[in-house]
Amino acid sequence: MVKIIMGLKGTGKTKTLIDSVNTAARADHGSVICIEKGPKLTYDVSHKARLINVEEYSVDNYEKFLGFVNGIIAGNFDITDIFIDSITKICGNNADMQSLLTFIEGIEKSAKDINVMMTVSADVADAPEEIKKYF
Repeated sequence: MVKIIMGLKGTGKTKTLIDSVNTAARADHGSVICIEKGPKLTYDVSHKARLINVEEYSVDNYEKFLGFVNGIIAGNFDITDIFIDSITKICGNNADMQSLLTFIEGIEKSAKDINVMMTVSADVADAPEEIKKYF
């Protein structure tokens, strides 16, 4: 299941994501992964969740990021939740909604039994209908 939290800067997307990560980590039913760009969530996310700073890897577009996430999934069989903060910043193009949609469709195929939540820094009004179904 994929869920998107979309809104402009300052609307509380990351706070909602952090709360969801910590709730999932407290449940202790599997591995919880949180992927971010930079080390800004280090002190906010529970130590029970695996926090990954994607800047340490060569990821700068949706295709590479899909491969990166698929590698994480392939390497760990008990992942229950994946959280992605600011996917449009990670992949380098805030306006490319078609590539975002392609990424989401790819994640749905490989993460069938994993809850995936991501934040998107963009105006909800700019989202195509295909993406709005993930809100």
